[in-house]
Amino acid sequence: MSRRTKNAQFVGSERELTSMTSELDELNNDVVVPSMWAGVSNMIDGMRGERGIVRPTSRRTFLVGAGAAMAGGAALMAVGAAPGLAGAATRRESRLHVTDAAAFPPASYKGDLAVAAVAASLENLAVFAYKSGLAAATAGKLGSVPPAIGTFATTALSQHTQHAAAWNAVLASSGKAKITVTNPTLTPTIQAAFAKVTDITGLAQLALTLETVAAATYQAETSMLKSKAAIGLSASIEPVEMQHIAILYYVMGMYPGSQTSAGSPLAFSSTASAA
Repeated sequence: MSRRTKNAQFVGSERELTSMTSELDELNNDVVVPSMWAGVSNMIDGMRGERGIVRPTSRRTFLVGAGAAMAGGAALMAVGAAPGLAGAATRRESRLHVTDAAAFPPASYKGDLAVAAVAASLENLAVFAYKSGLAAATAGKLGSVPPAIGTFATTALSQHTQHAAAWNAVLASSGKAKITVTNPTLTPTIQAAFAKVTDITGLAQLALTLETVAAATYQAETSMLKSKAAIGLSASIEPVEMQHIAILYYVMGMYPGSQTSAGSPLAFSSTASAA
């Protein structure tokens, strides 16, 4: 029997969790964000070159993009409780006329842009899930919530916001509408699971499902991407999702690494759940 079954609440060390989150945030700010926006810049320049447009992305454009992502994360944290996943997904899907998983990504999004659309939709879903989880915790629906867990959730929320902004910057630069829809394939599963969440470990399991799909998707899509810039962008984000997974396993009292459903450690992470 796993510790997830035995314990309904977080039983780890808040000090250790705080340290993990601090390291996650420091690595993200110092290494991931610069690499991610460099990837965005390179990808945009590459697509402009394919269209015969000679207009290199300036350092100012790069900095503005990175700043917008950080501001977006702050704005999401400032607005308070998020709407329910179902309502948010329905409203946003209607803007893109996406009615089911078969219609996503839209047919006009091809090649690397199709991958970018799927990645953005997964990041959007993670944003709404973490926001909804934080709102439920604030409303007292999850029992006692250690501050360290709230800090981790807020940090992960901000990082997923940055990731979505990066992919949407690429889409917008190619004349495509930004993807604001949550992933249509996974949204119903997350909705159903969230409705059953009553404690912190239940919320951690829900977040783990999302992070596992995201990490597996980034890992699998690397071989599908055509441009080196797109591969670099995807590869800069995937390790962050893996860090989220490791911390969530710790919150659940389990081995903090890739493992089977039974909890047996794996030498290599699986791509079986890739979107």
